[in-house]
Amino acid sequence: MANRILYNIAFAPPEDRVQEYQEFLENVKRADTEVKVVALERTSLGLNFRYYLALVLPDILHIIKKAEQEGYDAAIIGCFNDPGLQVAKEMANIVVTAPAEASLHIAATLGQKFSIIVGEADSIPPVMENVISYGLKDKLASFRSIGLRASELRKDEEETAHRIRQAAREALEQDLAEVIILGCTVLYGFSREIQKNLGVPVIDPVVAAFKYAELLIELKKRFHWWHSERVGFEHPPKDRILT
Repeated sequence: MANRILYNIAFAPPEDRVQEYQEFLENVKRADTEVKVVALERTSLGLNFRYYLALVLPDILHIIKKAEQEGYDAAIIGCFNDPGLQVAKEMANIVVTAPAEASLHIAATLGQKFSIIVGEADSIPPVMENVISYGLKDKLASFRSIGLRASELRKDEEETAHRIRQAAREALEQDLAEVIILGCTVLYGFSREIQKNLGVPVIDPVVAAFKYAELLIELKKRFHWWHSERVGFEHPPKDRILT
């Protein structure tokens, strides 16, 4: 039986972007995995402000709960800020992961230090909170900004790639990074050519989240390993919810 993964673009992208994500993930998934991409219907492109994150959190959680009800094995929160990830793990009975969680843990196994390339500097604080929360602060070499908002990252892809390469070289040479993480899901598809140019692992956050979800599904199904409900992700008792 095929594994089913729902990828939720955790913002409202341009109309053609959902199909682009779908086609991209179709090319990286395992043969025995089915993927469906959905998107939020509101918010601007990019969730770099905590206020935006707070506004869409209920929508994200509802999509994950619906995925569980429809029999999906995993849901991915498709934003590098990982909005609502800890809440979703507490709530859901399926595998839930997100790009930063997956990318950071994968990068930490591939080198002693990693650097994260972001669009603008205002993206750094929420991502830094996740780096600390995931216990990987000592693995972080640096953040590097390329000075582009999420809505601008795909307007001139050659210019975006040029800026990523420049920022990544600075991270490698000046910050002693060994792995580069693209710190925005809008940057899907850029990593391959940049990795060839730099000669070090360059983590695509969309691919990382998806392959991490496939791994977590297998661990759950074969070995019954998944997020512990002992304390941190204990399901909240429904009888304590005031309605």
